[in-house]
Amino acid sequence: MHRALRDWNIDLVILDIMLPGEDGFALCRDVRRNSKVPIVMLTAVGEDTDRILGLELGADDYLTKPFNPRELLARIRAVFRRFETGTVTQVHHEETKTQKILFADWTLDIGSRELRDLDDVAVHLSTGEFSLLLALVKHNKRALSREQLVDIVRGQSSIPFDRSIDIQISRLRRKIEKDAKNPKLIKTVRGIGYQFCADTRTV
Repeated sequence: MHRALRDWNIDLVILDIMLPGEDGFALCRDVRRNSKVPIVMLTAVGEDTDRILGLELGADDYLTKPFNPRELLARIRAVFRRFETGTVTQVHHEETKTQKILFADWTLDIGSRELRDLDDVAVHLSTGEFSLLLALVKHNKRALSREQLVDIVRGQSSIPFDRSIDIQISRLRRKIEKDAKNPKLIKTVRGIGYQFCADTRTV
């Protein structure tokens, strides 16, 4: 797989956890370390711990076997919508290519899909993390429920995993907050969901 990712222009990886002679979780971690390609994980095990671990390692979606092929296609389309690969017009691409959103000590570059700190050092975000952060930033100062965030980030055809938004919020906090245990940028709104509290500026 590593050679394929290096030699080919891969749009998406569908990764089965139960690979012969391979640890699917370890492979997911290795792919995510070296690539931003979207990852959809498949497993015959439906345990919450496995879904959570897959998402923590950087998977963008997760499907339990057996599954309806139409659901897999719907999830793949939703991932592509988030990743904006081949689903946006050239006009939209040109509009977003140079757009950047500034907040706190960070710059969110929509065109390159990168988050950079004050020293212009890129902080790695998975596809799901970037899309979730972008949704929060674009709706700053507004409390959004988990369901609203799922609709914004994944599209109406998606079926969200329990706690997947919470997991990605936790990962984002560890990356952008000065103190992830006492967040100032992404706050929990009891009984509703989450709110992005920083002022933003688009350049």
